[in-house]
Amino acid sequence: AQIEADLGEIDIWINNAMASVFSPVKEMTPEEFRRVTEVTYLGCVYGTLAALKRMLPRNRGVIVQIGSALAYRGIPLQAAYCAAKHAIQGFCDSLRCELLHDKSNVRLTMVQLPALNTPQFGWVKSRLPRRAQPVPPIFQPEVAAEAIFFAAHHPRREFYVGAPSVAVIVGNKFAPGLLDRYLANTAYDSQQYDGPEDPNRAHNLWQPVLGDHGAHGAFDTRAKDCSPQLWTSEHRTWVAIGVVALAISGIIALFKNSDGRR
Repeated sequence: AQIEADLGEIDIWINNAMASVFSPVKEMTPEEFRRVTEVTYLGCVYGTLAALKRMLPRNRGVIVQIGSALAYRGIPLQAAYCAAKHAIQGFCDSLRCELLHDKSNVRLTMVQLPALNTPQFGWVKSRLPRRAQPVPPIFQPEVAAEAIFFAAHHPRREFYVGAPSVAVIVGNKFAPGLLDRYLANTAYDSQQYDGPEDPNRAHNLWQPVLGDHGAHGAFDTRAKDCSPQLWTSEHRTWVAIGVVALAISGIIALFKNSDGRR
């Protein structure tokens, strides 16, 4: 109530709370699983409940859930985080059906992000022998910000960001067993990079790491600052029109060539 009194009605609500642990399942504790679940999954649920409390009586508003390709495809060494993102996906599916049943104008969307160059890899709790990194290819956080802004202002059930996200999500639908074996062979190395991890460094599983860490992580030289797939998705209507126009032009050209040979 105080926030709305100071800043006006909440019309867009974005849930982005997360915590994680880089670790094999066999080395994790129940308390770590609980903490990651409470922050990443229940943080999203509680935030959504707070937003619905304000939006439903007004019958308008947009709730954006920050998802991941890992909401569809779990990978080794991040079991707790992947499970929480899967839970958010299921929660959104259920809530979306309820909103449709109630004929509510409150809209729910989930943005499935790729690997991002954010500071989390420098403060996440890790038991890896080497320093943690996002699975390449890596994108700058501005790519995610653009996608989230777009999703908040355009009606769409879900929004996939980056060709790698699309490849993982679609690939898992058709060949999950193949991905199991591929990730078993590659995902340990692809989530680590040069240099041993400091087992005593600060992490944010139980409390924030002090300081302003900004929006960018340690991978600026390797991160992409744009995504052709994102641009195509944002302009999919015009892309579709262009494809149809090219197809029609091609058909007309074929008929003309055919008539010319007669």
